[in-house]
Order: sequence, then structure tokens, then C-alpha cells
Amino acid sequence: MLKSQLSEITQPIKNELETFSQIFRESLRSRVGLVDLVTRYIIRQKGKKIRPLLVLLSAKVSGGINERSYRGAVLVELLHTATLVHDDVVDGADKRRGLWSINKVFKNKIAVLMGDYLLSKGLLIAMEGKDYDFLEVVTNTVKRMSEGELLQIQKTRKLDIDEETYFRVISDKTASLIETCCTIGAMSTTSDQEYISAMGEFGKNLGISFQIRDDILDYEGSLSITGKRAGGDIKEKKITLPLIYSLNQVSPAKAAEIRKIIKNGKEKTNVDEVINFVRENKGIDYAVGQARSYSQAAKDSLKKLPDSQSKLALEALVDFVVDRKN
Repeated sequence: MLKSQLSEITQPIKNELETFSQIFRESLRSRVGLVDLVTRYIIRQKGKKIRPLLVLLSAKVSGGINERSYRGAVLVELLHTATLVHDDVVDGADKRRGLWSINKVFKNKIAVLMGDYLLSKGLLIAMEGKDYDFLEVVTNTVKRMSEGELLQIQKTRKLDIDEETYFRVISDKTASLIETCCTIGAMSTTSDQEYISAMGEFGKNLGISFQIRDDILDYEGSLSITGKRAGGDIKEKKITLPLIYSLNQVSPAKAAEIRKIIKNGKEKTNVDEVINFVRENKGIDYAVGQARSYSQAAKDSLKKLPDSQSKLALEALVDFVVDRKN
């Protein structure tokens, strides 16, 4: 169902997405054989292409897709891919979308250098196109993503993250890149600041909803459906919205007991106990409500834009994000 839903969303820019894929593959080429070998492997791993989809739809709804729109889409996809490669090194991940991760196949040193290569390629493409406005947006995004990740690490060590800090983390770590996609898409085709701001707001709210949904899936996860087992965040001692809400519903003594369980073990019985605690205290229901609230805020941001097939596709993308199962 969701796969066919995504196919409908991409319909208004189906040809443009094919053009993007060709340009993206070309952008990865290098005269160094090892680089080409790794980039070919990266292309095999590519997922739903949500970020370039957002850039191109944001461009189309704001005026029309042009060469600058494609450069913006390539820039954000290179940045996103670089962060995924680096994240797998940091997390010691063995797999990415069902395939062995870059660090698993080619080892950490090559993975780190490839992440650097991808980021530099994106920046060079923007420089060569004289897209200096893109560079300003993207460099701020890289800073925010790094700060969000580091803040999460800091709070994970103490297991003391509250709801305000959680939203700050996901706004910087995840939503900032989604916001950037929509901002750059609009900037590529219009100078109307109202349109650009509206698309940025849309992206920010969509990104927050996306991450909340991701965190919910960690409590609902089924290996056959999501491709990963429930409780991955718990094992990594990440306290996300469903758990934050649940901890606030019980006594300080009970909350301390749950934190101790998280701190002391990765065993399945410990993970199951935390998942059951969250379910019993309506943490998932609360998080679902928050995700839907941000989804509605994203749709409301689009009211400033004229009606079109691309606008309908963006609204459908919001529903896709909040209803997805993986």
C-alpha cells in the first residue's frame, strides 16, 4: 500500500526524478578506481530518494524545476549520503537497507574518507554553479546536524533527556536537512521570500513528524515488516518521545527503576519490559498524536502556495511519512 502511495507522490515529477538519478550518478564519478568502486556500491543501497523528491517538488510548486533545482537536489543527496556513511561508522552498523554497510565491506578508514569525499563533491557542485545561497543554508545545516547528534550523545550518557531537549535534538539532527531540502528547492526557482519561508516551515514540521514516527517504530518494530527488531533505541540507551512521556506519568521511584533497567542491560527481557512499560503508560499513543500534530502543521504551511499537482503530492507525502511502517 505505502509503496504504491509513494509511486503516486512521485508522479508529477517522474521524468525529473529520472533526470536527477542520471545527474547524481555522474556526480559520483572519480578518476580514482577505489572511489568509483565504493560509489557504485552506494548507488545499490539507495532508498526512497525522499530528499531529492522534496527538493524537486518544492521547486515545482514554487515556480518550476530548472538546472539549479537539480544541483540543489544533488547537493542535499550527497550530504545525506555522507552522513549515513559516517553514521554507520559511529554506530558500528553492519547493514544499511538490507545490504552490508560501507564500513563493513570496505572498513572504517575508507568509509570515513568516502563520507568526506561525498560532502566535498556536493560543496564543489554548488561552488561551480555559483549557488552561494545554497552553501550558506547547507553549512548551517551541517552544523545543526552535528550539534543535534552530540547533544543526543551527551544526554544518552546521563539518561536525563526531557521533552524540550528531545525536540531540540530531532529538530537539529533530522528535521534540519528536510527543511533544507524544501528551502533549497524553493530558492532554486523563486526569490519570493514568502514561498521560501513557507517551504522551509513545511520541511521543518515534516522532518519532526518523520523522526517521531521513526521513534514510534522502534517500539512497534517487527523484523518482517520494518526490517529491524523492536527496541534498538532502548539497547543504545536512547530516550525518545514515547519513553519520555511514559516516564513523566509515573512516580520518580518507578522512573528511576526503568532508567536503571535501560542502563544495566541489553537483554531481550529488559528491552521487552521497557516496551511494555511504554505501552501501558500510553507513550506510543502520545507520540502518534504529536506526529499527527506536526504533520498537520506541515500541511498548513502549504496554504500560502497555489494549488497544483505538486502541492497535492507534498500533502500526500506528509500522510505517507506519518503512516509509514519502515
